Amino acid sequence: MAESEYLHASHNVSNLVYHFVCPAKYRRIIFTDPVDETLVQICAGIEERYDWIRFLEIGADRNHVHYLIQSTPNHSPSEIIKVVKSITARRIFAEHPEVKKQLWGGQLWTDGYFVSTVGRYTNEDVIAKYVREQGKPDYEEYKQLSMFER
Repeated sequence: MAESEYLHASHNVSNLVYHFVCPAKYRRIIFTDPVDETLVQICAGIEERYDWIRFLEIGADRNHVHYLIQSTPNHSPSEIIKVVKSITARRIFAEHPEVKKQLWGGQLWTDGYFVSTVGRYTNEDVIAKYVREQGKPDYEEYKQLSMFER
C-alpha cells in the first residue's frame, strides 16, 4: 500500500504508526475471498473520508485482521480503531449477508483489540539509549541540539 511519512500540521510534525490486530467475533473464519477484498475497498473509503487515517497495510488472516495505520497526534488509537471497526462491520454485513448469519450476536468484531506503535526510522532501544545518555559529555553519537551558541 503506502509508506509512512512525516505529517506536518500547524503546531507539530509527527510520524505515528500503529499496528492493530482485530479478531472476528467468536474467532469465526470470515476473512476469505471475497470478504477480505471487500474489507480493503471499505478501508480505502475510510481513508478518503477521514483525512487523519492512512492505511499503510491491511492483512486478513481468516479470523482476524492486521492493520498498519498512520494517524495524527490529536486522534487516539482507541478513536482510530473505533472508526475502523464500526464502518467495516456495517459495510461487510451489508455487502455479505452470509457473514452476519455466521455471527449470531450481530457483531463482526470482538470488543478488544491489540495495538502497538511502530517506528520506521528508529526503534525503542535507540531512543532509550538517546534519552538515557542526555547530558553526558562523553556521549558523542547523539548530541543535544542548541538554539543558541554557548
